Amino acid sequence: MSVLVTGSVAIDHIMVFEDLFKNHILPDQIHRLNVAFLVPSLEKRWGGTGANIAFNLRLLGEDPALLATVGNDLGAYAQWLDDHGVRRDYLRVLDNAFTAQCFITTDRNSNQLIVFHPGAMERAHEASLADVREEISMGIVSPNGKQAMIEYTAELKSRQIPCVIDPGQQLPTFEGDELLGLIEGASILVVNDYEWLLTQEKTGMDEDAIAERVGALVVTRGAEGSMVRRGGVAVPFEIESDRSEIASVKAQRVTDPTGCGDAYRSGLLYALARGLSLETGCRLGSLMGALKVAEAGPQSIALDREAIAARFEVEFGSKLA
Repeated sequence: MSVLVTGSVAIDHIMVFEDLFKNHILPDQIHRLNVAFLVPSLEKRWGGTGANIAFNLRLLGEDPALLATVGNDLGAYAQWLDDHGVRRDYLRVLDNAFTAQCFITTDRNSNQLIVFHPGAMERAHEASLADVREEISMGIVSPNGKQAMIEYTAELKSRQIPCVIDPGQQLPTFEGDELLGLIEGASILVVNDYEWLLTQEKTGMDEDAIAERVGALVVTRGAEGSMVRRGGVAVPFEIESDRSEIASVKAQRVTDPTGCGDAYRSGLLYALARGLSLETGCRLGSLMGALKVAEAGPQSIALDREAIAARFEVEFGSKLA
């Protein structure tokens, strides 16, 4: 059976402005801003939360089913996915839309100007779960078009397929009751520490109340590791204890944090697909995040499964099944 990955497929345009934005923006003229920045360098990187998770799962030896919408400009990105063994069976191409795109300009002080065009992602609900023609062992609902996230969550739950909810960057777009609709009955809710605070604020619930509504709660904290808490919903995978603190893995260098959370989630999904404990998945996730942060770009880990498994054994003293 396959792991279903739903989420965005996006193209990132990375630019560097070799000065400071503040030297070119007049504070008293913000009301009629008209500024141009010369950016000598431009890099195009393949990204999107769904594609990032699928890419990393493929490195680990899984063959995920990636369900998403893309535009008529996928081109070289499609070849990249093919070259790395990420199946495009369930990528719905919308001929009258662009693939989601992010334009990021960074100045010398690491200040950023970001413009995001959702493009085909806004119509992700047109890529139907009914079109997936294979058995699914579990599915993840990661940042995507809002309607698609709601519909995929409901469908997975109705089919009683273990469902991982990862609202990520889309979390601010959900009202409290909508967010509760995603959370209620989910196998796992996974958020970073900022998203966790926002989740509690939006729902008006504390940790105990939210944990009672899911199978497990995972809160990632970057270099501070992650927390795993058993929830109140029955799940078909092992949770070692009621509450665990998972140590982070020290990265060889810190180059680019983009996509680290997606790499973490791939480790979590891999472990559950292989019948390993949730905590093992979080440990593997920590390793995947550390490998990712050392490289530039969200799909940049160059190790194969054997090399990753060897590193896992060094870090945690146990073999990766």
